[in-house]
Amino acid sequence: MGDKLEKKFIFSDFREALSFVNKVGELAEELDHHPDILITNYKEVVISTTTHSEGHKVTEKDTELSKAIDKLATWLRGQDSNLQPSP
Repeated sequence: MGDKLEKKFIFSDFREALSFVNKVGELAEELDHHPDILITNYKEVVISTTTHSEGHKVTEKDTELSKAIDKLATWLRGQDSNLQPSP
């Protein structure tokens, strides 16, 4: 697979980006698997996930978390048209 899964999400402003990050944090706690999260350009969120305990490799935990984050982003797109697909 690789050493990490990474995706960028773009929002209309900082508040929306931060709200998304907080929701991702709740998912991570539920799944007991925590991604690296970077907010850049005030409205872009980059999420990277890898399994540190497996030598920084992508495992099923990473795939499961990534799918949950994508599902959250899809749901938010339905709630708020300001969430843009990442390039």
